[in-house]
Amino acid sequence: MATLAKSFQTPTMNADNGSWKRVPLRERSSPDPVVTKTVESKSPDRSTDRFITDRSAMNFEIANYLISKENSSSDANFQSKDVYRNQLGENLLNDHCQEQSRILAFKSKPPPPPEGFHNGRKSLYSQNIAAGEAMPKNKFRHIPQAPERTLDAPDLLDDYYLNLMDWSSNNVLAVALGSTVYLWDATTSSIEELMTVQEEGPVTSVSWAPDGQYLAVGLNNSTVQLWDSSSLRQLRTLRGHSARVGSLAWHGPTLATGSRDCTILNHDVRIRHNVIGKMSGHEQEVCGLKWSPSSQQLASGGNDNLLHIWDSAAASSFSSSHLHRLDEHQAAVKALAWCPFQSNLLASGGGTADRCIKFWNSHTGVCVNSIDTGSQVCALQWSKHEKEILSSHGFSQNQLCVWKYPSMVKMAEFTGHTSRVLHLAQSPDGYTGFRCGRRDLAFLASIWSP
Repeated sequence: MATLAKSFQTPTMNADNGSWKRVPLRERSSPDPVVTKTVESKSPDRSTDRFITDRSAMNFEIANYLISKENSSSDANFQSKDVYRNQLGENLLNDHCQEQSRILAFKSKPPPPPEGFHNGRKSLYSQNIAAGEAMPKNKFRHIPQAPERTLDAPDLLDDYYLNLMDWSSNNVLAVALGSTVYLWDATTSSIEELMTVQEEGPVTSVSWAPDGQYLAVGLNNSTVQLWDSSSLRQLRTLRGHSARVGSLAWHGPTLATGSRDCTILNHDVRIRHNVIGKMSGHEQEVCGLKWSPSSQQLASGGNDNLLHIWDSAAASSFSSSHLHRLDEHQAAVKALAWCPFQSNLLASGGGTADRCIKFWNSHTGVCVNSIDTGSQVCALQWSKHEKEILSSHGFSQNQLCVWKYPSMVKMAEFTGHTSRVLHLAQSPDGYTGFRCGRRDLAFLASIWSP
């Protein structure tokens, strides 16, 4: 292990030529071909500035005469009346009719704007629009047509129920390949081997703590190891399950773990007797776990096609009392994602026999929307900057899709993958993401670019 870790202390990618130094993580000669679409977004232009007319500058007698003159009939019976009006205007009004050509008049011109002032919002009634200034143009967001970089990952387990990739708040990506966990620093493009297990393996799940320093690693032997990424040192082992641990979710200093033994345990990693809660509600393996942004609710998905929503009180006790039991999916529920801009909105994705993304009101348990994607839903990620959601898929199309919420219009689709896109991870700034297939990791740059 020491030899392997030493070899990964050098950067895996040279920023100039993009070459990778070591197997099993190495860059491919050309990125995977994908297809995507360019998306248009419009920004409305509004303003309330206007200049109010001054009625004192108007001659109402002349205005009344002009209106009567324009609206007079051309009928022969009124020809003599028209002649009379014309003569009256010529004799009494003289040349004022020619001078007064407007019904509404300004007493004075609007005051000029302060020096250096620029009105970028373009008022509809403004008299100060610069000559030749164009109207706002439609803005287009570019979605990349190919990954920025691709790494081979030959030991990545092809198991739908595992969660083998996570991106920390410190911009470090953790990837489990077989019995080894690697750390890729997105800032320096360097990579390190964190740990390798022997009989305890393979690794079945990874999840970063909120501080980005500690990594929880679930194992096939039912235990969970806690590691310090800065010192590459194991801190402790968490026990309590009787089968592999395939899903993990942090909530402050506590960690929820889902297992093939159908239970969810809540661990406080600060105390010796770490298990502080147990939730029993699933009938088969728990393969998806996600805390809500407020940490008041925990969503769990299982191979029994069930989606459960638990409140924080149940998570800290030994109970099977869930808040909602949702059974509308027709296959395993692994993909879970809480909406960042609507705290009670949860998205879930079903497996091959279901293929649907469903949206739930977590307070009422009502399904507010459902869409058939045509493929097994493997992972979901909400955008932090747009009202959009990214989905990755398996059988049969192996595609990625960007959806507009709530219309669920497909904004872009990436095809050409030769295997299931089992995992997704998003960078801390929310602008880039990794998608993970059976044998490769591809870096999708600027899906939600600024």
